[in-house]
Amino acid sequence: MKRNCFYPLLALLWLTTGCQSVQPLYIDYMLPAEVSFPSSLKRVGVVNNMPISPEVTRMPEDAEPPKDKLEIRRKTEYYLGDARLATESLAESLAAENYFDEVIICDSALRAYDQMPRESTLSRAEVNRLSRDLGVDFLVALENVQLRSLRRVNRLPDINAYYETTDVKVLPTFSVYLPNRNGALATIQSIDSIFWEEMGTSEGELQARSIPKDELIEAASQFAGTLPVRHLLPHWKTTQRYLFTGGSVDMRDAAVYVREGNWPDAITLWKRHYAQKKGKQKMYAACNIALGYEMQDSIAAATEWAEKAQHVAYQIDRLDEKNVGNLNAADVPNYVFTTVYLQELQERLQGMARLDAQMQRFKDEE
Repeated sequence: MKRNCFYPLLALLWLTTGCQSVQPLYIDYMLPAEVSFPSSLKRVGVVNNMPISPEVTRMPEDAEPPKDKLEIRRKTEYYLGDARLATESLAESLAAENYFDEVIICDSALRAYDQMPRESTLSRAEVNRLSRDLGVDFLVALENVQLRSLRRVNRLPDINAYYETTDVKVLPTFSVYLPNRNGALATIQSIDSIFWEEMGTSEGELQARSIPKDELIEAASQFAGTLPVRHLLPHWKTTQRYLFTGGSVDMRDAAVYVREGNWPDAITLWKRHYAQKKGKQKMYAACNIALGYEMQDSIAAATEWAEKAQHVAYQIDRLDEKNVGNLNAADVPNYVFTTVYLQELQERLQGMARLDAQMQRFKDEE
């Protein structure tokens, strides 16, 4: 995630410092899930395997020291999420994707009547019984939901107001179980954040607007149930790319082809530009060719041209003359830009076989 945020920022800073004409654009592509399910697994049961226990709240300090002069106070609190809401949210999220034929939720908390503490994972006998009773091929079980809330209040003297942020880290744990198998097939631990902000003219007004603890736990628990879906199912990703449009007649004409959706003819002009130019213009052409092939889902060819762009960038930034140990991104902007793009293409290329296998269930139905 950090890399995805850094890439557009670096590109923006780098591109705005030069004279090259550039056009940002967005593309959507599908990534494979971390867990692969055979096409024979068509019905999934979603169960709540969290223990029934009192709400856990730990406060390291009731009032932590402010981090700067405008910060009035901050408080960190820890909670257990609402297992019922998280389980329902997961079942609804899985059903909405229409990947499996049927998603069935078990309404009961499996550990509600435990008399003694036990391992949180399901036993082989429990998995077999639940799968049989629910009529499903496998189970996805909620094992834990932890929430970490950080509330901060700042004074804004310029506008005579107060500003509160509530940032909640959500850490759900889910496991996948197959019948007649000992232990979980996979355990998924996600982490993400959900955020609120409020503003008021006084601390009292701000406190009245602040999200109550019960609503916070409810919203964060529902959010937690959505997180494992991207690990369990193939999912779409939207990302930003950059098209270089200046430097020669060929580059400008190619941009016209792009606007018409004619990527093959644009690639022909970029290849001619690449063969005739040196330095940055050669790198820009290679990046465009990689993008052209990516837009046509020719990921292997796109990766090949991204490698060529990276090689030219290495020469432009003179990496062979620099002490690599003391470099940062600003010292080698061309190399960093092309390397990040190459890594994203390599990620796509490596996942293509797995993605094809995961989508095979839809081809079998045709």
